[in-house]
Amino acid sequence: MTQLLFADSALTPDGTIGPYWLRREAGRILEAGHGRPPATPDVHLSEGLLVPGFVDVHAHGGGGAAFTEGAEAAETVLVAHRRRGTTTMLASLVSAPIPALLGQAEQLRPLVETGELAGIHLEGPWLSPAHRGAHSASLLSDPTPEAVSAVLEHPAASRLRYVTLAPERPGTVEATARLRAAGMVVGIGHTGADGEQTRAALAAGASAATHLFNGMKALHHRDPGPALALLEDPTTFLELIHDGVHLHPEMVRYIWHTASRHGGARRLVLVSDAMAGAAAPEGRYALGALNVDVAGGVARLVEPDGTLGAIAGSAVTLAEAVRRSILDAGIAPESALTAATANPAEMIGLDDVGRLLPGGRADLVLLDQDWQVRRVMHRGRWID
Repeated sequence: MTQLLFADSALTPDGTIGPYWLRREAGRILEAGHGRPPATPDVHLSEGLLVPGFVDVHAHGGGGAAFTEGAEAAETVLVAHRRRGTTTMLASLVSAPIPALLGQAEQLRPLVETGELAGIHLEGPWLSPAHRGAHSASLLSDPTPEAVSAVLEHPAASRLRYVTLAPERPGTVEATARLRAAGMVVGIGHTGADGEQTRAALAAGASAATHLFNGMKALHHRDPGPALALLEDPTTFLELIHDGVHLHPEMVRYIWHTASRHGGARRLVLVSDAMAGAAAPEGRYALGALNVDVAGGVARLVEPDGTLGAIAGSAVTLAEAVRRSILDAGIAPESALTAATANPAEMIGLDDVGRLLPGGRADLVLLDQDWQVRRVMHRGRWID
């Protein structure tokens, strides 16, 4: 059964906001177009703003569960985020020994094969100990040829879409080229690399900045580090965590305007970097092998002596990152929304989500005037 849906206001595929219609069937969009629909619509959304389902390419958990805990826990994560507008997700895994990471990826492989997950993101173990954030220093290692081969030759390798590494580690340039040749997106993050090392990784095929400015050597007038090289490269996608903790709104606005001058706003990608405590009550949760305390909307590592340490992911969903970008940082709504839909989809090579186009998935979110999620459609069905 087909359904013709018309919204007075929608985020259109060209990144503007205006009237838009679509005809859907069996979870897919059959036809779509600007302006008035070709016939009387079955559903007329006269209030709110219709946008594609959000695409989160960097999240570790939510709803009290984490992707590292297996397929059943992953389904809990997906439901928690889906109810808040995120209909496409990568499962981000934190640093661990390569065999353990591949074992976790193997457990998630069925969800990737059914399309519940868009793929898997390895955030580590090839990261800098000095900029490890919420990664255990004892689990970090170099991307040796043997380690990269172990990843590429594993059955779960075909489900890996995204790998984060630090360019200063020995073997990174060669590893980047091999991972990219295998079809994976390579991100630069948790790094103390200088500009030359960063540009060498970009030349080898890296194409993303994992949560820009967070987990990186700070910008300095005599040693600009990785952030400047990433900002100025016109082809690099830039992850931003806008949860009110990781980045100040003025910094978000600066990154947005700078990136727009170097390659365009299509480079901006909002991510949640959510851990298990997102979309869940505050309290204690696990992030890989580490414990995290969520209080006052902030997730922090619990040190061995019980004190709170580094920020450990976020406790927000992508919908909140969009809302903060618009209201706190003053980003144009269409630009902020595109950074949570079309841009992340392009970053990881998905062409059937992120924009309301014929052939795409019927994943929709209806926002109210306060940029809050009011309704979510997943694969053609409205959900609670």
